[in-house]
Amino acid sequence: MTKAFTGFIIAVMALIIVGVVMLYSTGAYARDAHGDAFFFIKRQGIYLCLGVVACAVVSFLDYNLLQRYWKWLFGASVILLLAVFFFPKVNGAHRWIKVGGLSFQPSELGKLAALTFLAMWYSKYQDQVRTFRMGYLYPWAVVGILMALIGAEVDVGTMSLIGATTLLLMYAAEVRKSYLFLSGLLGAGGIAGLIYLIPQRAARFMAFLDLEAHKEGLGFQQWMGLIALGSGGVYGKGLGNGRQKMEFLPFAHTDFIFPMIGEELGLLGTLFVVGCYVLLVVCGIAIALHARDRFGALLAFSITAMWAVQAAINIGVTTALLPNKGIALPFISYGGSSLLFSLIEVGLMISIYRLGLSEQEVQVKVSLPPRRVVRI
Repeated sequence: MTKAFTGFIIAVMALIIVGVVMLYSTGAYARDAHGDAFFFIKRQGIYLCLGVVACAVVSFLDYNLLQRYWKWLFGASVILLLAVFFFPKVNGAHRWIKVGGLSFQPSELGKLAALTFLAMWYSKYQDQVRTFRMGYLYPWAVVGILMALIGAEVDVGTMSLIGATTLLLMYAAEVRKSYLFLSGLLGAGGIAGLIYLIPQRAARFMAFLDLEAHKEGLGFQQWMGLIALGSGGVYGKGLGNGRQKMEFLPFAHTDFIFPMIGEELGLLGTLFVVGCYVLLVVCGIAIALHARDRFGALLAFSITAMWAVQAAINIGVTTALLPNKGIALPFISYGGSSLLFSLIEVGLMISIYRLGLSEQEVQVKVSLPPRRVVRI
């Protein structure tokens, strides 16, 4: 168990370091850097410091406080997701609340609220998870409120992320597979409907199907991302020597930072990043399996699953395996809200590990038989 925790911390720290280094390399060339080569690294540094403090505080608290006060977390998420519509659009979408020089993305809080509710629900109603109403209908109805609000912001990527993570958590909680299959069909139909009803999404999807034909239009980002990845070769051009970040690849410091890793650090750099995510997921699941209760196990699993799905979507988009979506690469992409809440979630994982470990130590001291691994 200690090895799993050590591997988890190493993976998180490695990803954060890669993110800081690559942001330093790419941020100076961003169009909205305001002429300051350190503009984005300084802003990210603020959120990193706040995140580290929040992570430390949360790690010393009992994660079951979330189970007790989940309604407050959920309510705050709904209020803030509604509040974004009173702020100006950024890149054509209502996603941010700006106060002073800092901005906040409420969908990050919404993701945590959704995971907390689901973990609470499936731990409280463990004996009814295989019923249609309690195991399937009610959870989707509640999470659907958050998904609808996020979708109204025209943030289909985050909405899809919450939906995919919900399905994985339902599978872990042993909801009937027939219900999960139904969810998959409905989800695919919903995404297809959004693509059909929103002209911009339909155009993006058509561009994805033939990037070369749209490389100067809606497929420009993904085409430039492929060029960056291909030009890096095995060993890369060297840190700071990438060319696509020089206003050729939009959002090279945010959603499309993975191709810049490939261009400057090469195939080895991208494999290192993927390896860190694999280590993060394996160790996160190990922490979940040794949690002291079902709520902790489900919460740790859902957080780990969300990171895994988010990383997979981002890498899939930037390598042109998936249609273009605005999804950040966890711990690496520029984005204060994403980094802050990722570190809060790391704090929750530490709390789950710490309290699970302390219970094992108590059992050893009183010579109790080894505790069985919590069944998610």
